[in-house]
Amino acid sequence: MFTHEDTKQVNIGGVLVGGGAPIRIQSMTNTPTGDAKATIDQILRLEDAGCEIVRSTVPDLEAAESLRKIRSAIHIPLVADIHFDYRMAIAAMENGADKIRINPGNIGSIERVRKVVEVAKERQIPIRVGVNAGSLEKELLEKYGGPTAEALAESALKNVRLIEDLGYDQLVVSMKASNIRLCADAHRLFAEKRPYPLHIGITEAGTVHDGTIKSAMGLGILLYARLGDTLRVSLTGDPVEEIYAARKILTFSGERRFGVELISCPTCGRTQIDLIGLAGRVEKALQGIDRPMKVAVMGCVVNGPGEAREADYGIAGGQGEGLLFKKGKVLRKVPEDQLLDALLDLIRQEEGGTHGGSAADTL
Repeated sequence: MFTHEDTKQVNIGGVLVGGGAPIRIQSMTNTPTGDAKATIDQILRLEDAGCEIVRSTVPDLEAAESLRKIRSAIHIPLVADIHFDYRMAIAAMENGADKIRINPGNIGSIERVRKVVEVAKERQIPIRVGVNAGSLEKELLEKYGGPTAEALAESALKNVRLIEDLGYDQLVVSMKASNIRLCADAHRLFAEKRPYPLHIGITEAGTVHDGTIKSAMGLGILLYARLGDTLRVSLTGDPVEEIYAARKILTFSGERRFGVELISCPTCGRTQIDLIGLAGRVEKALQGIDRPMKVAVMGCVVNGPGEAREADYGIAGGQGEGLLFKKGKVLRKVPEDQLLDALLDLIRQEEGGTHGGSAADTL
């Protein structure tokens, strides 16, 4: 099976995907692409949140022509999302798209696909072959009795072979489904056959809360299997929320580290401080830090430092006071009402001013 380290490396507008490169974070704009200003503004917000590749839909010529202005104003690769009309794929590439996403099965005849591939090959623009459980070919649905993992993988393989036969291999592949097991199984089946980088995600995952949980489950399965070279967390909400969720998923999976990973105990009858409130204040105070670190907020002075030994910095509360610790080693006792300030001061000192301002300013 071709894992994350083994896949073919593809260059998307200067960002490498596959072949052991960092797993890249993507999102998709939900503004009308023809409205260049609105789309640019949203992409700049996505960039600030940590987006590394962005995709915009190109349903018509106005949107395709708008790509040129959008691309010149942003700082990350721009992917054009194409459905049905091969002419939009060509127009998108001519107007600066760094990659196109197509489903060759709905582009039309082989000649239309050939025309798209010829332009991509000439300009060395990667193609994402994107298949979806909700739009599989009729013959595959009949063959497998519905949208199965086998059907999804076979559709992707068939469309990849089509482009390979046309002499092009700068490909990224996605097999999207809202069913977690189906999606995971399809990726395993495909990865046994071809070495192309995989764009992973659970499509139509839901709202920000439920969709994040569902995406974390599905992406976690794939990442644990070493599958996936770039990902999108698909949420019904502000696309910036997708970036926050993706960063956390990659951090918690151990694939990449972004900002502060907060470790906090769930509280119990032994807890003698307002741990829930304190953990919330710590989380809020450290939101602006991008440097990777683990910070613990524990409710027990007896077990807390030991249970959170892997944390870089931490506090553990007791009755009226708590402990300040670093990598499991207790530094000193601190009055309960000074625990937050003591933690922030320690982080400032150790991290060389990573976190500026006082706790009061932050909160």
